[in-house]
Amino acid sequence: MERDSTERGATTRVDRARPTRKRWVRAAAAVAGVTVCLATASVGHAVNEARRAAPGDAGPSPSPDATWTSRDAAAYWTPDRMAAAAPAGSDTPARPEAPTPSTATTRSAVPKGTAAAARAGRTARHFNGIPSVGVLFSVDGDTKAHHCTASVVHSPHGNLILTAGHCNPGTRAAFVPQYRSGATTQPHGVWAIEDTFAYPERGTSGAGADLDFAFATVAPDEDDRTLEEVTGGNTLSPTPGYTNDVTVIGYPNVRNDPEDRAVRCATRTGRLSGTHELRMECGGFYGGTSGSPWLSDFDEDSGTGRIIGVIGGLNGGGPKGPDADRISYSPYFGTKILNLYARAAEK
Repeated sequence: MERDSTERGATTRVDRARPTRKRWVRAAAAVAGVTVCLATASVGHAVNEARRAAPGDAGPSPSPDATWTSRDAAAYWTPDRMAAAAPAGSDTPARPEAPTPSTATTRSAVPKGTAAAARAGRTARHFNGIPSVGVLFSVDGDTKAHHCTASVVHSPHGNLILTAGHCNPGTRAAFVPQYRSGATTQPHGVWAIEDTFAYPERGTSGAGADLDFAFATVAPDEDDRTLEEVTGGNTLSPTPGYTNDVTVIGYPNVRNDPEDRAVRCATRTGRLSGTHELRMECGGFYGGTSGSPWLSDFDEDSGTGRIIGVIGGLNGGGPKGPDADRISYSPYFGTKILNLYARAAEK
């Protein structure tokens, strides 16, 4: 295991042995790839009980087995184990109960930006999900259920996902795209997480909150296919400004949402006052939705779009109190995330 976190501003990486040969590209080529992707475009709650404190320079926990593969992940995370997995432990704050499934989507009749507007505003609806968004499972500590959301990001090797920086995947971690609760077979498989890339100074307060994002690489499946070959990928894009129309998709965990299904909401972003972060208003983004992608130009046919934000940032991605599920935050995507992407895309 190698950890690279000796300098402020460095990224943290955990290397794990792969069952297939390592493929490397130059960082400059990776940055060029980002430029091409952006030019041709077409990554808890945020403040939730699933939120975990960002680790220090030591970085994410390594896999206990150097040969942790997607086959291993699928064998370990059986339907029974997924169903029996306990919600996150009591070391993180509980969030308000989720709305009943019959809650309708509405628009606020009062001024935007007020607590009353948030309470009266729109609410995310349940749906069957999309292949490019899924959940993270790990067995670190008490976090044995899916504890965060992640999304597939287009990359040279087709093996990259994006989540919030405080969603440290941990050991025996797996990504399950378009997760189906209770399914005998997951629609797009179970994928082993190999390496995680994040800034060691990331956090959920102060300057660290602006760095609350992380990438992870996943192992190929048993047929040596890459994740992106199976699910498609979203294009990482710099945040174009504070006002954007986005589709936000996430997976509240079962403690907060007994339906244990994906939720989505189309809404408009604004600036979080006093910060360099985005905010959006839409109810239903409870525990488990940290890392949910904010997708601009979302295409219903391909199920992909441009990722310009993720639920994360200040307080882990939202306010404290009764409106915690209704208001979500995101770091502003700029040079820092593009540099981190370039580092992760080398793998």
